[in-house]
Amino acid sequence: MFPYSTQSISNSDIKNVIKSLKSKFLTQGPIVEKFENSVAKFVNAKYSVATNSATSALHVACLSLGLGKGDILWTANNSFVSSATCALFCGANVDFVDIDFQNYNISISHLKKKLVEAKRKNKLPKIIVPINFSGTAYDQSELYKLKKKYKFFILEDSSHSLGSRYKDIKVGSCKYSDISVFSFHAVKTITTGEGGMATTNDKHLFQRMKLLRSHGISRDKKYLKKKNFGFWYYEKKLLGFNYRMTEMSAALGLSQMTRINKFISKRRRLAFRYNNLLDAKYFILPNKKDISNSTMHLYIIRMKKIFNLKKYNQIFKLLRKNKVGVNLHYLPISSLLNQSKDSFKKKLPNSYLYARSSFSIPLYYDLSFKDQSKIAKKINMIFKKNL
Repeated sequence: MFPYSTQSISNSDIKNVIKSLKSKFLTQGPIVEKFENSVAKFVNAKYSVATNSATSALHVACLSLGLGKGDILWTANNSFVSSATCALFCGANVDFVDIDFQNYNISISHLKKKLVEAKRKNKLPKIIVPINFSGTAYDQSELYKLKKKYKFFILEDSSHSLGSRYKDIKVGSCKYSDISVFSFHAVKTITTGEGGMATTNDKHLFQRMKLLRSHGISRDKKYLKKKNFGFWYYEKKLLGFNYRMTEMSAALGLSQMTRINKFISKRRRLAFRYNNLLDAKYFILPNKKDISNSTMHLYIIRMKKIFNLKKYNQIFKLLRKNKVGVNLHYLPISSLLNQSKDSFKKKLPNSYLYARSSFSIPLYYDLSFKDQSKIAKKINMIFKKNL
């Protein structure tokens, strides 16, 4: 089976993790900070906070922005559930925006209409979480204009996008956002096994996220009420969590950062090859311009014809049977959170149509061109026989 994605681990990665295991620290040591600095420098952000997952990073980011009971967070309906559950963790409410069928990111046109209506009802969101979906950046400058007009925070879920660009700006630089969150799950651009990171240019947000990821406890004399005790003294400033990243994870991430440009370059080459190998009369394929600026975390094909669920399932099974490890990214979040499915189908039609017509096909750094050609041939054959 060719998986839709998988990690690439080198001998150098293994050596660096072993080295960290032999060091004095397994947690709360110097490697995490080095990794944070490496990512911040790479995306051109002032500050970064490493966590044990992107979900944790989203949670502390929401709390640092003051999200709480009675507040509302909006996000795109086509994402992993964490883009929405980060609001529920804070006791806030969540609502959804439909996607643009051009790049599967948040629909700015739908968002504008929704904001006008929300202002009329006095139910504007405190935070909007746009997704840089599959590594393709959403329209950051347009969302930023709306932020200025309607006074909400922008928390980017950039889990797919370490190394992506919006025009000539690195995703995660936070030029147009308050906080950006990355994932280092096994199949992301780089991996720490599990892991996440939040970047920001706001020192206050940075300090709050650092506190929240480590029980809300500080030893920093600048923030202590009692400053004349020894190093052993600390104070609890906030109700925080144990969301720390380990030294071993950071060592793997720091090692992977030395190859990040190679990872992205190979993924883009594979994506361009798919565009030439796949039969475009059956599929809507990624835009060439988007590929050039994307990490290509996912390569998504969408059927030009929308079929019923039975037909979609039949094709999905045939692809798997032929060892093409396809996946769906994602089911609409609204359908997973005990929301009224029929209600959201009408309000957010694009996200529901997407989930019945799209497949993530194999794309990863170690995929050979020879194997890729085999995969494309199988996909073309299956669709030719079944559409």
